Amino acid sequence: QVQLVESGGGLVQAGGSLRLSCAASGRTFSTYHMGWFRQAPGKEREFVATISWNGGTRYYSDSVAGRFFVSRDIAQNTGYLQMNSLKPEDTAVYYCAANFDVRTAVPGQETRDYDYWGQGTQVTVSS
Repeated sequence: QVQLVESGGGLVQAGGSLRLSCAASGRTFSTYHMGWFRQAPGKEREFVATISWNGGTRYYSDSVAGRFFVSRDIAQNTGYLQMNSLKPEDTAVYYCAANFDVRTAVPGQETRDYDYWGQGTQVTVSS
């Protein structure tokens, strides 16, 4: 089993920054891709960013590219999502997820590509 715990969410004004963390425990001796998703009220969960098991490949959604940066500390089993120039439309619950099938070097961008999920952390951006 794997447990993922997000932290770092909160309330911030538009233009501000937040850094989310995702701490993994349990089956962490295995390599895994890590993804970040978000879900706003009344909307489906959507892809935000992903980073490959070795940190060598990153992808971002068009809505966050150039503002968000995904990283990970493999030794600490922790992933990060640095969010800059936040906008009110970034308001959502943010989730991290892990995919242990690393036969594909490129991490997926769909929720079905991930096996384990954190409980989510709320990010609210005021205008």
